[in-house]
Amino acid sequence: MLTRILLGFLVVCLALAIIAAGLLGFAVAVTYPKLPSLEVLTDYRPKIPLRIYTADGVQIGEFGEERRAFTRIQDVPQLMKQAIMAAEDERFYQHGGIDYVGVARAMLGNVVSGHPKSGASTITMQVARNFFLSSEKTLTRKFNEALLAFKIEHNLSKDQILELYFNQIYLGQRAYGFAAAGQAYYGRPLKELSIAQMAMLAGLPKAPSSYNPVVNPDRARLRQLYVLRRMRELSFITAEQYEAAKNEPNSVSRQSEDFSVPAQYVAEMVRQTMFERYKENAYTDGYRVYTTVDSQHQKWAFDALRAGLTEYDVRHGYRGPESFIDLKTLPAGERDESLDESLAAIRDSGKLQPGVVLEASANKVVVYMRGGRQVEVSGAGLNFARRALSPKLTPAQQIRPGAVVRVQQNDKGSWEIGQMPQVEGAFVSMDPHDGAIKSLVGGFDFNRNHFNRVTMAWRQPGSSFKPFIYSAGLERGFTPSSMINDAPLVIDPQSIGGQRWEPKNYDGKFGGMMTMRQALTRSKNLVSIRILMAIGVDYAQEYIGHFGFGPKQHPAYLTMALGAGVVTPLQMAEGYSVFANGGSRVRSYLIDRIEDDQGRVLARTAPTVAGKNAEQAIDPRNAFIMTSMMKDVVRYGTAVRAMSLGRTDLAGKTGTTNDARDAWFSGFNPALVGIAWVGFDNNRSLGGGETGGGAALPIWIHYMAQALKGTPEVDVPVPSGIVERAGAGAKGGAEYYYEEFQNTNPDLGLNNRSSDPQANEDTAAPAMQGEQRPAPTPSTPAPQAAPATPRPTPPRDAVDKVKEQLF
Repeated sequence: MLTRILLGFLVVCLALAIIAAGLLGFAVAVTYPKLPSLEVLTDYRPKIPLRIYTADGVQIGEFGEERRAFTRIQDVPQLMKQAIMAAEDERFYQHGGIDYVGVARAMLGNVVSGHPKSGASTITMQVARNFFLSSEKTLTRKFNEALLAFKIEHNLSKDQILELYFNQIYLGQRAYGFAAAGQAYYGRPLKELSIAQMAMLAGLPKAPSSYNPVVNPDRARLRQLYVLRRMRELSFITAEQYEAAKNEPNSVSRQSEDFSVPAQYVAEMVRQTMFERYKENAYTDGYRVYTTVDSQHQKWAFDALRAGLTEYDVRHGYRGPESFIDLKTLPAGERDESLDESLAAIRDSGKLQPGVVLEASANKVVVYMRGGRQVEVSGAGLNFARRALSPKLTPAQQIRPGAVVRVQQNDKGSWEIGQMPQVEGAFVSMDPHDGAIKSLVGGFDFNRNHFNRVTMAWRQPGSSFKPFIYSAGLERGFTPSSMINDAPLVIDPQSIGGQRWEPKNYDGKFGGMMTMRQALTRSKNLVSIRILMAIGVDYAQEYIGHFGFGPKQHPAYLTMALGAGVVTPLQMAEGYSVFANGGSRVRSYLIDRIEDDQGRVLARTAPTVAGKNAEQAIDPRNAFIMTSMMKDVVRYGTAVRAMSLGRTDLAGKTGTTNDARDAWFSGFNPALVGIAWVGFDNNRSLGGGETGGGAALPIWIHYMAQALKGTPEVDVPVPSGIVERAGAGAKGGAEYYYEEFQNTNPDLGLNNRSSDPQANEDTAAPAMQGEQRPAPTPSTPAPQAAPATPRPTPPRDAVDKVKEQLF
């Protein structure tokens, strides 16, 4: 009887097994043909973000939904592979997709524990799930996952499968793949990670959110120790390595996504260009863009602009706290958490960090900073904001408990109170020979305002535009020694658009007769206007087009002589490059080349190069003479502070507009052009006493002091066709003339006037009495601009008709 029962039971079990096998076979036969194609694996194209680099290979930007750095499996360190297998699939290279030993071990463990404790998913099964299936926990999904694992194993090698897993798996912090995770958590490539760090990364796939070492360091530590223990049990590491790794302190980087070189404005310009060209694919196809920016130049420019704007801000005083938090309303025992939450919305800006004042007195201020850190500011650190500690001020102006302030550490490590400047600025530098942009900073803080003032801010250039008018004057017969009267002038309303105009010099004084060179050095407005009246506004408007300035931004009025049109700092850099390179028009460019994710060059900029394929915009003699005159601006004029650099090859021009709304310095040497601009976005005045020489020039000096350090001075040879007269220039130096003009009257018939300003001041004003009535404007139309080569003698008829009126 017992035997029959046992036999019957075995028959039933066998029958059930046959039925189950049949059903399983039927399910496999039906399901397998419906499994998705493995083309997505065999032709793996991961979403790789757009990455942007400087010319010297430093990354400055990354754009894309997923952080990913595709890595070939042969480039992965062996210990990193072993850490992954120890954590996820120790028999990866032995099984065929499903690890039956692992399944049995997992089932036994679950039975012993009484609840599901661990699964038995292999790396191959995880690849199948990550690429083709959802994460739902159902038998159907698990069945399809197993079949896909078999299919993958029969079509791909083990190394191919591991490579897919290595690059596709999500590991938190927007990082996909272990290479990206190494950068996200430790800021290092895989080959530079320690065993402990590799173990930390290897523990993440199980639950990236739960074991994230940034968010949950304690749980991440337990997972790391488990991986290290498994690596030791599998003899992947020695006992000594295990002990060292186990005792290694957690070194997870808590840095933001900002890069070491502050070039956010550059990166954004590149992003926009790439999106215009490739649309959404720009963010997923792994393009690498190499810019012309030099990482060191970019750092110098960034530091120079921030230092200059901070200096201006300090001159105009502390404005008060940014905002206030009522400390009394914070929940008891949760003060730090509440303050951290409030400060989380306020970003750092360079060294300026936000904090909340906990204590405030005349001698000491205690500031709470993110993460529970408290710093004490005292002594000289309170000097800038000391007035705000006075009880006589209104509560809104006082530094008191609850005030949100900015603090920073000085070079000596002491804390001091600062503030975010409201004033803005821009700086750009470029190589004048080919237009390659070396540095570009579009504002004080990109995170505060993405508006790029280098390329988007149309501002009046003021006196920094005068060199272009003077250059036009040279083409119409003026010379650096031409005598021009700096005397009062009233302009006919019809000549400037319907309003009577009585221009003044910046200092309100008139110097009488002076040379053209002296006038530029001293930035005399009345002389510039007289030059423009002599050559004709239509001619001047056409001539400045050689430098890249359009007629719409510079109407043909006499106010053009004082820079009343509008320009961008980048336009000014291109314009001054014409002087710096000997007269060639080069176009600025930022992108050197675009590469695909394999390093193949897809596009490369072919720049216009001075002396090769660039257009000759002005006569080389004109560029040489104008540079000579602008060198005097640096030696003896409004930019004399630049002589602190101790060089003789510097030239440039300051610029300050009406009511000091814009401050400029545009300067160069033969190898580098730099443009600095300072102003408010709402176009309000910078304040009394602020000028281009005081607000913008220090930025340029700060940058050039680093950029030109150790570089030899460049002595440009005198071009052919120039006559040099010793002792005729400023301070007894040489003066230069066009060869065809050497025998003409260099002062337009004014030799009978003294060059001594004092000798003419008494007669200058009476001589202008006849000009109080509407002054006639030249009726002769301005001739077309003569080509740079060959050089015909410029027509002088317009000058002859008006010289008596002007001088």
